[in-house]
Amino acid sequence: MSPEALSELIFNIANTLVSEGKAGTLTADLIPPQAKFAVMRPKDRAHGDWASNAAMQLAKKAGMKPRDFAELFAAELTNADGIKSVEVAGPGFINITLDSASAAAVVDTVLEAGSDYGKNDHLSGKTLNLEFVSANPTGPIHIGGTRWAAVGDSMARVLEANGAKVVREYYFNDHGEQINRFAKSLVAAAHGEETPIDGYKGAYIDEIAKRVIDEANADGVDVLSLPRVDGGADQDGNPLGEGDSEQREEFRKRAVPMMFDEIQRSMKNFRVNFDVWFHENSLYSDGEVDQAIADLRARGDIYEKDGATWFESTKHGDDKDRVIIKSDGNYAYFAADIAYYRNKRHRDVNPADIAIYMLGADHHGYIGRMMAMCAAFGDKPGENMQILIGQLVNVMKDGKAVRMSKRAGNVVTIDDLTDAIGVDASRYSLARTDYNSPVDIDLNLLSSHSNENPVYYVQYAHARSCNVDRNAAAAGITYEGADVSLLDTTADGEVLAALAQWPALLREAGDLRAPHRVAHYLEDLAATYHKWYNVERVVPMELTDPEARGEQADAIRIAKAPEPARAAARLKLNDAVKTVIAEGLDLLGVTAPDKM
Repeated sequence: MSPEALSELIFNIANTLVSEGKAGTLTADLIPPQAKFAVMRPKDRAHGDWASNAAMQLAKKAGMKPRDFAELFAAELTNADGIKSVEVAGPGFINITLDSASAAAVVDTVLEAGSDYGKNDHLSGKTLNLEFVSANPTGPIHIGGTRWAAVGDSMARVLEANGAKVVREYYFNDHGEQINRFAKSLVAAAHGEETPIDGYKGAYIDEIAKRVIDEANADGVDVLSLPRVDGGADQDGNPLGEGDSEQREEFRKRAVPMMFDEIQRSMKNFRVNFDVWFHENSLYSDGEVDQAIADLRARGDIYEKDGATWFESTKHGDDKDRVIIKSDGNYAYFAADIAYYRNKRHRDVNPADIAIYMLGADHHGYIGRMMAMCAAFGDKPGENMQILIGQLVNVMKDGKAVRMSKRAGNVVTIDDLTDAIGVDASRYSLARTDYNSPVDIDLNLLSSHSNENPVYYVQYAHARSCNVDRNAAAAGITYEGADVSLLDTTADGEVLAALAQWPALLREAGDLRAPHRVAHYLEDLAATYHKWYNVERVVPMELTDPEARGEQADAIRIAKAPEPARAAARLKLNDAVKTVIAEGLDLLGVTAPDKM
């Protein structure tokens, strides 16, 4: 019997007690939904397999003492199939012990469902637009963006496991001052000049500048001979931006797609595949910025002041109003944010029911204006728009922070990290910590093959379970004759309980936008499995005492060999663990090796 089945049973008992007039002043409308009845694993196994505080939740509404109300639940639970005993403890906890067959039923449930075990459809019918990374195309993806790549893609996989339609989206900032600074830096590098004071540094700037020159030459364009005087028009007669030049525009036009290609390559190599690559510039070229402003103006949220156009965001909870068109006629950054949200919610293909933004720690001040904009469009802040703020990443080696990138200067890039410790360790280490907390990446630890390395520890549990399968096959042990009720030792019970908690954990990880909970669960399951492996056998152990002979040797072998029905049941338990670990690692974008 699973925790979910126990929650449903407790919920039904509460309604039965009400209908039979045994629940005091409690009425059916005061009983919370089934999911609110938490069934927990007691810290002390002497207290049973599972525990519930349902009576304590409802006692006040029933006008009864918690222990007295708990006794009513206990009497009903004792008569339920699959429950061995029930005890009321402390102020009103209900401790439940399952019979061995009921506890072990999870094994067959896992094996029948395979990689779908624990997956559900409670988010079905919703389209979630999950935007993450979205780094400017002015350089390689740095370590902060790498964290969002790991967390964001893992979150998308977890949400899909809960039935949601997820659109993975990368917002490509190819408009504005950041791109101007990038182009200026390339022009300076091409001429062998010092980097502009507000420009970008690193060997990659020299590389991109050279590639632009080579590409332009191949097209018959001598890019270095183009005018460097600001202003004017490009080759097609289009006016150039403020402070721009024909040469800079040529570098911009050719270099931005190069960085775009490099970012896409890095993401693909990191096992992150975006459904949409959205270009900021399209919001301007397609007139969506003007349309979004017009929509807000029609809603009464736009006004003019001091020659500028303002969004009256204070009407919707922001701390001050925001300029969206400056007095010089140029758009403020926030204008594109307004148009982009409107686009997500109303696009023809996969319009977002929920738009989730994953932003860096330096964007905390954006939340107020973004939520105000959401409300101005008639949507619900925190529901239709959700903003997640990630914290900083420190890369450590030998106890010291490192800056190891030769290409990008004084930063660590996604390629630097994966070159050092691989994709598996990179993704797992970045996804296993709550994005709300800073994280230290220890290169020495994560490149080691020791149990201190969390990704190795979990992957080794999977590899070990595969080895058990190989040894069982060699010994002729199969599922035939398996009796899962024989999984009745303490070690068996701990593994069974861990497996039973996976569905609730997966649902919780989705609802809380918390993929790190998957990693923590996997580490707990791996620890439980490793302990089980050390005390229980599927295949008889080989003789370990070279001095043992004759009857003594046979006695050792016999002592270590479980009876066939128990061996087959343990093989099933082993494979159930293998299934769940493989599923969990896949949700984190990490491989599940069969050998290590």
